[in-house]
Amino acid sequence: MKTEDASSKAVEFSLAEKKPKVVFVLGGPGSGKGTQCANVVKHFGYTHLSAGDLLRAEKDSGSENGNMIQNMMNEGKIVPSEVTIKLLEKAMLESGNDKFLIDGFPRNEENRAAFEAVTKIEPEFVLFFNCSEEEMERRILNRNQGRDDDNIETVRKRFKVFLESSLPVIEYYKAKGKVREIDAAKPIEEVFEAVKVVFTPKVEEVKKCCAIL
Repeated sequence: MKTEDASSKAVEFSLAEKKPKVVFVLGGPGSGKGTQCANVVKHFGYTHLSAGDLLRAEKDSGSENGNMIQNMMNEGKIVPSEVTIKLLEKAMLESGNDKFLIDGFPRNEENRAAFEAVTKIEPEFVLFFNCSEEEMERRILNRNQGRDDDNIETVRKRFKVFLESSLPVIEYYKAKGKVREIDAAKPIEEVFEAVKVVFTPKVEEVKKCCAIL
C-alpha cells in the first residue's frame, strides 16, 4: 500500500512526464478571466482550471480542508499553496488533456515557486488581463452570482490582496519575457480578438498573410 507521500510523488512524476502546456491566467477579480478562458477553450482546445472554482468545490465537499478554505475565502485571504496545487494536479491528470489554462493561480510568489518546484512545470506564458479597479468593482457588484464573497468589503480586500501579492508574480514572469498583457476594460468581443492573437501560432498567421497576398 502506497503512503500519501509516495502517491503525491507519483502524481507529480506523471504530470511532469506528460509535459503539459500550461498558461497562467491572471487579473484582478472581475477582470473577465473566466469569460475569456471559456472562449479560449472553445477555439483552441485548452482545459480551463479555475483555482477559485476548485477551492469552492473542495469547500462544499465536506472535506477536512473545507472549513479552513471557507474561512480564508470569507476574509479574502490566500489558501495555502499545497492545498491548491494538490487540487490542480488532480484536475490536470483527470482531464486527459495536455493544454491547460490555470486561472487565478499563482496568487503570490510563494504559490509560483511552490507550483514549479512541486510539478516541475513552468508556464508557457502568463495571460494578464489588465483592468482598472473601478471597472472591476462595477462588474463584480453587477454580476449577481450569489457568491458569499461578492460584497463590497470583501471585493476591496480581494483587490488589495491582488495588488500586493499577484503583481510581483506578473513582474517576475515579465522579466522572463513570458507575460502577454491584455487590455481587459474593452468590450468582451474586442478583448477576445486580442486574446486570439496571443494563442494563434505564428505559422497560421503567416499562412493568413500569404493567402491575402
